[in-house]
Amino acid sequence: MKKSILFVGAEVMPFAATGGLGDVLGSLPTALAAKGVDVRVVMPLYSAVGEKYRAEMKKEAEFTAYLAWRQQYCGVYSLQKDKVTYYFIDNEYYFAREGLYGQFDDGERYAYFCTAVLEMLPHIGFFPDILHAHDWQAALSVVYLRQKYSQDERYAGIRRVFTIHNIEYQGKYDFYILGDVFALSEADRGVVEYDGCINLMKGAIECAEAVTTVSQRYADEIMSPEYSHGLYHILRRYADKVSGILNGIDYAYYNPWTDPVLAKHYSPKRRGGKDACRSALRADLNLEDDNKVPVISLITRLASHKGLDIVAEAIRGILDETGAQLVVLGKGEAKYEEFFKALEAERPDKVRALITYDRDLSRRIYAATDIFMMPSKSEPCGLSQMIASRYGAIPVVRETGGLADSILPYWEDKEGAMHGNGFTFAGYTAGELYERTVAATALWKNGEKRKAFVEKIMTVDFSWAASADKYIALYNDLL
Repeated sequence: MKKSILFVGAEVMPFAATGGLGDVLGSLPTALAAKGVDVRVVMPLYSAVGEKYRAEMKKEAEFTAYLAWRQQYCGVYSLQKDKVTYYFIDNEYYFAREGLYGQFDDGERYAYFCTAVLEMLPHIGFFPDILHAHDWQAALSVVYLRQKYSQDERYAGIRRVFTIHNIEYQGKYDFYILGDVFALSEADRGVVEYDGCINLMKGAIECAEAVTTVSQRYADEIMSPEYSHGLYHILRRYADKVSGILNGIDYAYYNPWTDPVLAKHYSPKRRGGKDACRSALRADLNLEDDNKVPVISLITRLASHKGLDIVAEAIRGILDETGAQLVVLGKGEAKYEEFFKALEAERPDKVRALITYDRDLSRRIYAATDIFMMPSKSEPCGLSQMIASRYGAIPVVRETGGLADSILPYWEDKEGAMHGNGFTFAGYTAGELYERTVAATALWKNGEKRKAFVEKIMTVDFSWAASADKYIALYNDLL
């Protein structure tokens, strides 16, 4: 029998997304569908969803959704893309706003979303074999399914999977809104209670039959106080249902041979276009175009856990030692935005700080990059190191989370054969970041080694193929 999966998530590429969660929910379903799984995805119909996609949508249902004392309109729209059916929950009061998150009533908005997801199933005539929810915004769909819907025989057979993409964001709220906002009773209190407050992620961990994270290393790390942001007690209690499956990237979207924003296309065997991409970016940024000088880049949210404090400590020494140029793309904490803008003012011939979020520009920078730095303090999976490799940029990463699972350290055997696919370091120190970046640059400056190593890293398989098989195996175990 063909399996049916319903993914529940707050963002999905290309419709509306802010980061890695959207990338995953925009590409994993396609990989599963290609393997014969009936995959459907549901998300809110935000204002950010463009007219191009709205024009393709079909109205599936309209009904009243009840959340505690509230009675709210719910419209359900659908469209087909790459053998996947996408559903959109329409409610302008909750979702016709600027931005996706960060609203004063996010708890209520996503409680409504999770309620609407479960209430829509009879209206669209679809009850999946598995409901697979992602991160805290979708956590209540798992909780509601077990606590409120499991007595209904139409829902009783639906298995429950929950994926933690970033454990730092858990959905914590005061208990005074347990019934008023989340429509849960005192009998449900123990399910969502953790450390004196409502914790929606904890509730999903307890109610799910399988819990996954986005890399095996991260699954191991969050069992400890250092990485769990307080949830290690509950994770250890349910350790037997926790596993890690490494994310992949969308090989159709991230493809230097076909990417429409690049100055020239290239591939592992035909890499001349990478030089053209580097030259084009330098021209746009008014940097000297010297093929003997490498471009180092950082494409990241400018946040402390991304390792920017050790970057700030090491970067001047790295630039002095290597002669490299630095391009930074990202937005975030003011202190890091100001640091990189000041560094550009200090070294206008070598540094460009692009304080913005721009997906097209990011791919142009990946294509122009020779050395890609990702020294994260913590990183559940990370996609940037995979994208950088795909575009022929040598990654320099710290050995944590998905970085450790995806980038293996470079070394040469006695015959000179190259092993690994990047430069890695274990300690969270500026000295190790400096040493590994200088070593990566030295390899890049050796023309023959660079040619062989860049071809090697571009051919590492970071597609969803292997990970999709692991998800299918997980689903089969539950069914």
